[in-house]
Amino acid sequence: MPKDPKQGSKRRKTVGNVDVTEGLPPLNVNAAGIDVGSAEHYVAVPTDRDAEPVQSFGSFTADLHRMARWLKNCRIQTVVMQATGVYWTALYDVLESYGLEVNVAHAQHTKTLPGRKTDVQECQWLQKLHTFGLLNKAFRPAEEIRVLRSYLRQRENLVAAAAMCVQHMQKALTEMNIQLANVISDISGTTGMAILRDIVRGERDPERLARHKHARIRASHQEIARSLEGTWREELLFVVAQSLELYDTYQEKIQLCDQRIDEHLHMMEAKVDPASHPIPEPTRRGKGSRPRQPHFDLRGHLYRITGVDLTQIDSIDVRIAQTVISEVGLDMSRWKTEKNFASWLGLCPDNRTSGGKVLKRGTRRVVNRAATALRLAAWSLIRSRSALGAKFRRLRSRLGAPKAITAMAHTLARLVYRMLKFGQHYVDQGIDYYEAKYRQQQLRWAAKQAAALNMQLVPLPELGS
Repeated sequence: MPKDPKQGSKRRKTVGNVDVTEGLPPLNVNAAGIDVGSAEHYVAVPTDRDAEPVQSFGSFTADLHRMARWLKNCRIQTVVMQATGVYWTALYDVLESYGLEVNVAHAQHTKTLPGRKTDVQECQWLQKLHTFGLLNKAFRPAEEIRVLRSYLRQRENLVAAAAMCVQHMQKALTEMNIQLANVISDISGTTGMAILRDIVRGERDPERLARHKHARIRASHQEIARSLEGTWREELLFVVAQSLELYDTYQEKIQLCDQRIDEHLHMMEAKVDPASHPIPEPTRRGKGSRPRQPHFDLRGHLYRITGVDLTQIDSIDVRIAQTVISEVGLDMSRWKTEKNFASWLGLCPDNRTSGGKVLKRGTRRVVNRAATALRLAAWSLIRSRSALGAKFRRLRSRLGAPKAITAMAHTLARLVYRMLKFGQHYVDQGIDYYEAKYRQQQLRWAAKQAAALNMQLVPLPELGS
């Protein structure tokens, strides 16, 4: 007898709505869930705490305080919310000021709500998952690190805006066939900016403009003069003038931002006194372009508040170091081991397995500025004459560039973790040390393979013996 299709669909629906928390012991009895929105927040508490266990509150500051007082009256001790944009940050601060334990969960960890999704159901689902301890608390650094991070991110935005102004000037010059960028690598340098300012003032003689050539410029005076011969167009000169004015404005804002960063770093607690423990000599870097450094001793500040000099690691300059510190903080106790730290950064393999078979290989998709900075540092090892550089080149030849970059970023993350947590100092052993160590590893592997075949390795006699 054929089955009724309606019964079959009803059976599948019942199975799909099984309560996954049934039978689990509650870990957070006094828990609440909050569905965060741009204009309205929905809050759910246990059903026995209020006649209306689900209520909505506005996003104004007075509404947030009213929500916190209601949660306290409901004897709530811990709340959980999703990291929705930046709407949760103000709510986090208000709830924390009332003595509540605030947990921020990743949205991808809560996307298991069956059926139609509404704001009311979402906050109830969050409250239920948090009651049974099924959500992991997202990482949030200390207050002083968050302040530093805000300043540094603002500085990055200003630097990016200034770079865009340079691109606009270069495009306008190219449209006028002013090929200055072909003879000067960076038109925002001393020579390039002097020439641009003279052009804006009205100078058009290539010979006079080429007199601004700096001694370090490889191109000759004649080459620069020939590159400055073009078609002067008023509308494009207007673009150059306005872009140059904006560039100067952004440079002024960057200096003001550097002052704020300098003042804030001075206020942070020092782990080492540079007077009694001077900062080590900077590691020699290979040739290449580097971003402009801030207008204060950032390397000295980072050494004072961390107790170690992360720039001793080859490929990690002061900009990479400040990005990592501003994103992960100074307290490494948040991660039990360096493996946990690398996994949090998304630099570890995350193989999807089912039935004993690997369905997908690769790393988790993690949006993290610290991981991005470490990947940039890893790629800069391509021409390094250090042990890390030799390792990266060997991995690149065997795995390819993308996987090698991730693998070396993983290695750099481990080194940073050890230095920040245990105060260890990094000493580069050199490329010869790495090659000798790699050779010994290959010999041990070959001897093991030979023993498995009931054979023995016999070294060849040295040449000339």
